[in-house]
This record gives sequence, structure tokens and C-alpha cells, in this order.
Amino acid sequence: MLTTRLTHAFGIEHPVVLAPMDVVSGARLAMAVTDAGGLGLLGGGYGDERWLKREFATAAGTRVGCGFITWSLARRPGLLDIALEHRPAAVMLSFGDPAPFADRIRAAGVPLICQVHTLDQARQALDAGADVVVAQGGEAGGHGAGTRSTFTLVPDIADLIADRSPGTLLLGAGGVADGRGLAAALALGADGVLVGTRFWATEEADASARAQARAVAADGDDTLRTTVYDIVRRYDWPAPYDARLLRNQFVERWHGRESELDAHLTEVAAEFTAALAEQDFDLANVIVGEGVGLVREILPAGEVVRRMAQDAAARLGRWAPRTAALGG
Repeated sequence: MLTTRLTHAFGIEHPVVLAPMDVVSGARLAMAVTDAGGLGLLGGGYGDERWLKREFATAAGTRVGCGFITWSLARRPGLLDIALEHRPAAVMLSFGDPAPFADRIRAAGVPLICQVHTLDQARQALDAGADVVVAQGGEAGGHGAGTRSTFTLVPDIADLIADRSPGTLLLGAGGVADGRGLAAALALGADGVLVGTRFWATEEADASARAQARAVAADGDDTLRTTVYDIVRRYDWPAPYDARLLRNQFVERWHGRESELDAHLTEVAAEFTAALAEQDFDLANVIVGEGVGLVREILPAGEVVRRMAQDAAARLGRWAPRTAALGG
């Protein structure tokens, strides 16, 4: 059993938090993570009012939170009111300035989690009064400003928090897919971890079984960061954000040829839409991070939580007596 400031603050058993992956982190997955002793977050993503209401209703009676893409939430601010009406365990904001929403979240008595990718973003989150900061390295799947690695970003931000806001909690994210990653994050100064790819590859995730099978056969070398899928989906992501996902024929064709893709957008977008409907993942996107190489089977989410926590505790406990002996 791993007891950290995170487990105390949120009344959970394990310092493992589900990343609020857009649509993929639905009620079924969030509930499974919470029921296993972690903290489940719904993937509010770009914002779909009907989806959000339905998933909160499904999760009623289970303590879950919700995450939003901040710049998209600014276009649909009413979604935050819907989330707060359900008394979520936390609200997580990513990819934008949290300040415009922070006061409403804190006034509702809901913990504010801010995901960051740089020290400047971490300072901005602390200024906004974040209760929890997520330090996400470039290894992570999906969107990020992937110039920093988890291994150096987490201790950098841990030191910043210790200096400026010692009461703020820290989660490590990016490449955490098993107990080794959790143990490493704790050793680097985090209070827990935010996990995406490993939970994407679970039975409860709202992900295509075909996509999951493709990911299980892949490794970290099969991923890259690109903007081609944002272009074809007409998602207006601000700089410097791009996304890590699996290489496929579509990526090989268009990565590095973004201007040409934009020029042929109408016809290519039609091909992409058809590929999604047909679950043709030579063309459709599979959003996973470098940690996909550590995923070799599709498991129940609760089993992932328990294995991760147990293995991390065993690894940390194995080294503690030796470290004490060496120090003596």
C-alpha cells in the first residue's frame, strides 16, 4: 500500500489517477478506476453537453471528476457549470490558461487540477491556485507541448512547488504504464501519477478493440508527435501543441507535408471520416504514448490499478532497507 499526500487529500487507496482522455474516459472507465482505489476522471475533452450529462448520470454514486481542454471550454463555458452541478471529485484543466475558470471551481469547493508541460505553465497554474499540478512529459500520448521529458520535468516542477507553494500536490504523467513508472514518479518528487495509455488499453475504455489490438502489437518506437490529425479533423489547436500517436500509412504520407495536406483537405477529410467509420487504422488515428510498448494485453482497469500500486510498493520497499543500510 502506498500512502502519499494525494491519497490523504482525496481519500483514495492508490496514488493513481485516470487521465481524462476525450470520450475514451467515459463513466464505465472512470468508475472502474475509482472503485479499484484510484481516482477516475471523465474525459470532457472538447465539450459535448449531452455526453457530459449522460456520463455523469451513469457515474452517479461513484466519486469521479472531469477534465476539459481549456481553450475549447472557453468557447463553451456552460459545460463547467454542468460539471460543477454534479459535485465532481476534481476538475482538471489542460492546454490553456486556467485562470478564467479557477475562481468558479474553487468557489464550488472542488479541487482544481492543472496539467502543464513547462515551468512557465506550472507557474501560471500555481498563480491560478491549482490544488494539483500534473507535470506531463513529451512521452505522453495525445496532445502536449512535447519538448520536455517526464524524467526531468517532474523534479523541476517538484522543486518549484516546494519553493512557491508547498501545499500543492504534484502528479507525474507521460510514459507511466506500470509499477516502475509509478515508483519512479514518486522518487522524483511526485505525489502520484496520471495515467492515459495504459487505461486506454483496458476493457472499460471507450476505444475500438481493433485499435487496441494494433496498439498491443506496437512499441514506443512506433509513435511520433505530429499535427496531421488536427489538420484533417479541423481542430484549431494553438501552438505549440501537437499530438503523439501511432505511425500508420496516413501519418507516413502527410507528416512533414502539412501544407499539402491543407491544400487537399476536403478530399482527405472525407477519406479520414470513412476510415473512422470502417475502423481502418491504416488511415484513422490511434492516440497512444510511448508507454504503449509496455502494454501487452487488454486488462480490466481495476486490475491495472492494483498491479501498478502493488508493483510500485514492492519496488520501493525493496530498495528502502538497502538504502538505509548503505546510509548507516
